[in-house]
Amino acid sequence: MMKVVAGNGNRPLAESIAAYLNLPLAKCMVRRFADMEIFVEMQENVRGQDVFIVQSTSFPANDHLMELLIIIDTMRRSSARRITAVLPYFGYARQDRKPGPRTPISAKLVANLITRAGADRVLTLDLHAGQIQGFFDIPTDNLFAGPVLTADIKANFDTKNLTVVSPDVGGVVRARALAKRLGAPLAIVDKRRERAGESEVMNIIGEVEGTSCILIDDIVDSGGTLCNAAEALLAAGAKDVSAYCTHGVLSGGAVARITSSKMKQLVITDSIQPTEAVRVSRNIRTISIGALMGEAIARTAREESVSSLFD
Repeated sequence: MMKVVAGNGNRPLAESIAAYLNLPLAKCMVRRFADMEIFVEMQENVRGQDVFIVQSTSFPANDHLMELLIIIDTMRRSSARRITAVLPYFGYARQDRKPGPRTPISAKLVANLITRAGADRVLTLDLHAGQIQGFFDIPTDNLFAGPVLTADIKANFDTKNLTVVSPDVGGVVRARALAKRLGAPLAIVDKRRERAGESEVMNIIGEVEGTSCILIDDIVDSGGTLCNAAEALLAAGAKDVSAYCTHGVLSGGAVARITSSKMKQLVITDSIQPTEAVRVSRNIRTISIGALMGEAIARTAREESVSSLFD
């Protein structure tokens, strides 16, 4: 038997996953005491059950991470047979290495916390760095939003006149995989970051003149990189520029920056619950990964291959 439990990180997505699985969400109360301590109470029996906890560790990241750890501990102490932490968005993933002396590798710390809390396996989506799978000492499945994004692009664009563009050199593998799926050429924006939070576009590697360009990235946070890349592509003769990103972090003034930019549209998934500003924005659109996550959960519960989803 399987149970799907939702924290407060992204309840609408958890409901979408449960609907795909044709299951009700398990009755689990997650509330705060007056001093904001988190209290969790499982209100139905999970003894011997296969439990999947859906929780994106997005803003406020520390609250949602702590919720996840306490829910895992609750399930462990309630004698669940197996506990899978389902992280549509894995916070702290950008801290996957030491960028300088005397700095932490917080992604490894968070992986340790999830493991020690009692999770038996992890299911996540488009990790910022693939090697984070190795930070966990438990089985970890890293899903890809690629098939969902590809289907949306094919439904909304003329694929004969498309160029897939990586907004930086680090994202070339991701962009190449999408370009291969679409049968489209690849271009790269070569940029030099002068200081944290700012990016300066240098030049375009590849031919973009007269084509519709699709920028592809895993995370959009401030939106500065995408907006600058869009300007550079249009200056190089691109017909129009759209962007597809898995995780719409969109912190600070990102929504306003993207809304006023020259980008035709930004398409994100609901791995992070969209804010009201995102929902009403004229050029930001959200597509659901509920069916993808739901199918991966169903296959995990049936002990079937998850990787074959992406063959």
